[in-house]
Amino acid sequence: MKSTMLSGKTALVTGSTSGIGLGIARALAEQGANLVFNGFGDAQQIEKLHTDIGSEFGVQTAYHNADMSRPEQIEAMMAFAQEKFGGIDILVNNAGIQHVAAIEDFPVEKWDAIIAINLSSAFHTTRLALPGMKQKNWGRIINLASVHGLVGSAQKSAYVAAKHGLVGFTKVTALETAQTGVTCNAICPGWVLTPLVQKQVDDRAARENLSNDEARKALLAEKQPSGEFVTPDELGALAVFFCSPAGGQVRGVAWNMDGGWAAQ
Repeated sequence: MKSTMLSGKTALVTGSTSGIGLGIARALAEQGANLVFNGFGDAQQIEKLHTDIGSEFGVQTAYHNADMSRPEQIEAMMAFAQEKFGGIDILVNNAGIQHVAAIEDFPVEKWDAIIAINLSSAFHTTRLALPGMKQKNWGRIINLASVHGLVGSAQKSAYVAAKHGLVGFTKVTALETAQTGVTCNAICPGWVLTPLVQKQVDDRAARENLSNDEARKALLAEKQPSGEFVTPDELGALAVFFCSPAGGQVRGVAWNMDGGWAAQ
């Protein structure tokens, strides 16, 4: 029997056409939340994806293709959600990109794009969602910040800077909403086998002449003591907890789900 804990609520999950965002979107739909999807991909596949999830869980779904590096497109997406569902109750800032290079070799345009999508987009969605949440005196803002919001890694200057910034932004948002029914928290996953991480596995396999399985194990062994990937389903369950009554006084945390990475 489908849960109705979030029935009547609407969630917007950026970057939700695959990977972590899709896992979180499914978990929220399972609890009865209507969904606004966002992300890149084949238009027909995305249409099928969100309508299938709507049918599976008996919720309303919609899709907006806003480029999260473009503030005016983010504004259009938030206006679309307002028109379609009367606003956003649960905002999940998940959209992200990655580029790996030494600082002196890091392309300036890649730096700008990573900061725009991984950090600035969360500011734009949050500033636009907060008035409605405060008016209802209920809202949940969940920022996907990565374990790289807590620790650094070489060759990832823009990503680490953006994710550390997102953790800081989470704390400020939590403080500014502390005496309201709106909460803001960050989830900090370790390695999750998303398309983004699979590309790093593929690159490593090619570079070091390893099988894909060997490259996966080598990647995990470097950072993640559990030796296992975090799953989108596990991250979805944590997002649901933040949205539950039990999460009402969880405010401003950077909650790592990383197989022990940050404990080292």
